[in-house]
Amino acid sequence: MAQVKRLLINYKTLEEFKQFKEYGIQELSMLEDLESNMIENDSNSPFYGIYFGDKLVARMSLYQVDGSTTTYFNHNHDYLELWKLEVLPGYQRKGYGEALVEFAKSFGLPIRTNPRVKSAGFWDKMGFESVKYDMERDKGENPLIWEPAHIQKNTGESA
Repeated sequence: MAQVKRLLINYKTLEEFKQFKEYGIQELSMLEDLESNMIENDSNSPFYGIYFGDKLVARMSLYQVDGSTTTYFNHNHDYLELWKLEVLPGYQRKGYGEALVEFAKSFGLPIRTNPRVKSAGFWDKMGFESVKYDMERDKGENPLIWEPAHIQKNTGESA
């Protein structure tokens, strides 16, 4: 299976991200995120990716969020925000997206993501569930959540 690597925040990664902006949807671009965090070879990068040879073919960002104020889960556990998962055309449907999500799950924390258009089947397959829409909280997004088995499930529905 593909190996997920933490991406360094440096000019090489910035150049690699440009290929995603060319092929991806503008809202998926992480160029601005990377540029705003640019510190040469920062090892605390929130960016993760998969290389095929020397080419970055899939990437995402993961941010740990303080769970004490969340309204997505029935608990106060910290959770991960998984953002901007993208696999380059030509490398899609080869398990790279799944490998990134499984890597995120390996932290053992609940995960929240905001799916992109035409990706519902992928997230269903990965075990993510919709939450009950809350206009104030979700502001036009349709978040999905995943929770590890050791944490109580919550789909956002009232009991």
